Amino acid sequence: MLALLTTLLAGCKIYAPVEQATGKEDVAYLLFVSEGGAYKNKNVSVSLDGQSYEAKVVKKKTSNRRGTQYTAPTGTHQLTVSSQGQTLYSKKVFLSTQEVKTISLP
Repeated sequence: MLALLTTLLAGCKIYAPVEQATGKEDVAYLLFVSEGGAYKNKNVSVSLDGQSYEAKVVKKKTSNRRGTQYTAPTGTHQLTVSSQGQTLYSKKVFLSTQEVKTISLP
C-alpha cells in the first residue's frame, strides 16, 4: 500500500504560483491648463531641458476629462512654455513617478 501511494505521488507535478513583478513606468505627465481660457484649445510650444514639442492647452474646468497628458522623464527639469514668441511659463520643476503635473497658463 505504501509503495502504491509513493508511486502515485511521485507522478504528481506541483504547480506553484509564478509571481510576476509589474511596476509603474518611471515617467511623469504634464497637463497644460488655461486658467482664464485665453489659450484654450490652442497649441503652445513646450521646451523641457531644451527639447521642444507642441502641446494642446485645455480649459481648467474640463482638464480632468479631456486634457491631453504629455509624458516626461522624472527628476528636475527646466520647463518653458511659450506662444507666438511670448513666454507664458518658465520654471524649474520636479516630476515624480506617475505624477500628473498641471501647468497653469493665463
